[in-house]
Order: sequence, then C-alpha cells, then structure tokens
Amino acid sequence: MPEPTPLTEAVDRLADRFRAMPQSRLLAAVPGHLSRAAAGLALARTLAAVAQALEGLQPRPFPDAGAFAAGDQLAVAGHDLAAALAAGEPVAGLATRSVPVVLPVPLGALPAGAPADGAAVLAEALAAVAATTELCA
Repeated sequence: MPEPTPLTEAVDRLADRFRAMPQSRLLAAVPGHLSRAAAGLALARTLAAVAQALEGLQPRPFPDAGAFAAGDQLAVAGHDLAAALAAGEPVAGLATRSVPVVLPVPLGALPAGAPADGAAVLAEALAAVAATTELCA
C-alpha cells in the first residue's frame, strides 16, 4: 500500500489554513463554489466517500457543520482516507487493497464508477487537496 503520510500532511496544512481564515474569507465565493468553506466541505465529502468505499462501506451523508467547521471536517475526512489506505484490509471480500475499488464519487481525474487502486487514489487525493489549496489561497 502507498504511504499515506503525504496526504495527512497536505490535509493538515489545508485544514489549518481554513481554521485561521477570517469569516470574510471563509464566506467569499471562489470559482465553482459559493464560498471557500463550501469548497473545503466539498473536498471533505469526496475524501470521506472514497474512504468509505475503501473500507467496503455504503456511503453515508457527510453533514455541513458550518463554515467555521470546514477545517476540522477536512482534517477528519483526510485522516480517515489515509487510515483506509494504510489499513490494507480486504475490501468487499477481496484479498487485497491493491485490487481496484470502484469510486463512488469523482476524485481528481478519476470519474465516479472508475476502478482505482490505492496508489491512484492517493495520487488523486493529493491532487484534489492541492487544487483546493490553490483555489482557496
């Protein structure tokens, strides 16, 4: 399995940026989202859905806890995905996580329904975090 430490570090840096943003920046619109907080929540929801798929779970709703919780929600979802990548447990009866999992939502360049292995999921999750970091700078 790929080493997920780069993902946790990138997510933690972005989460800290959200936690430090003043309300005016959190609520300001960015391309494709009503606000920076909404962009962070969208990323958190994506990371959480992929983590659940890797764990063989049905997707569960990821709540909107408000603009000031965006950083914390992003950190939790990112760490959950990193843990799912690191666990290496079987997915839905498969012998190894290196067998592709079907993504429930798009992740970077990978469309929903696409099979992806752990290395591809990690690479696209890192790309998604980087894109949101740039968008919310």
